[in-house]
Amino acid sequence: MSELAGYSAVITGGGRGIGAAAAVALAEAGATVSVASRNEGQVVDVAAELRQQGHEAFAFRCDVTEPYQVRDLALSAIEAMGRIDILVNNAGTATSNPITRITDAEWHHIMDVNATGTFLCTQAVWAGMSERRWGRIINVASVAGLGGGKYISAYTAAKHAVVGFTRAMAEEAVGTGITVNAVCPGYVDTPLTDETIARIMHHTGTSKHEALASLLEQAGQPRLIRAAEVAQAIVGLCHVGVPAPNGELVVLDGLGSQ
Repeated sequence: MSELAGYSAVITGGGRGIGAAAAVALAEAGATVSVASRNEGQVVDVAAELRQQGHEAFAFRCDVTEPYQVRDLALSAIEAMGRIDILVNNAGTATSNPITRITDAEWHHIMDVNATGTFLCTQAVWAGMSERRWGRIINVASVAGLGGGKYISAYTAAKHAVVGFTRAMAEEAVGTGITVNAVCPGYVDTPLTDETIARIMHHTGTSKHEALASLLEQAGQPRLIRAAEVAQAIVGLCHVGVPAPNGELVVLDGLGSQ
């Protein structure tokens, strides 16, 4: 694949899970990639592995909830790659608690990482994409952003915000050469889902197998989605030709073939 040869991408939350898989998929499609995360060691490792495979890749530390760090990320990525053509807003976090146990700090943290981070990163790249009349922004939302779920009210609210932001920015993008889309996966086989399973085990005293089965049953999923499946959906939304999708919400619920 070389459709994205000559294009440059920034992936937040790029040190593991969906972000790391998206970095691999975009690099294999020909793009130069910059991976960013609060965990500098993780993104350094991802970028190093990509370079070993012959791809051009860079790593940057960035907390997407801090406006100055987001601005620094944009400037550093432009310095390294020349420009930012593609932005994957993947940085996210999740917890699960009944409403009576959600603290103010927990609520604000989940909203800040998932929703405010998506806003800040989009804002940081928008002017440059507009000037060049080309850009692809892909937000990693969730099926929770289209519905709801027990004990995940904070996460659900944050992902609803991401979906709403995607729809609004898709309208704002009309005529600019930019497209704004989202992928909405269910539970993905990532460290974040592992943390969710561990919480279920802790609270219920069940085994890992039982906790996973309960999680999938509650979500209506037959299986965990692979991070590579989400990554391929992201690459598909970076379509170079015209017409390109804009305002689409790509749902991945594990019901299709693996």
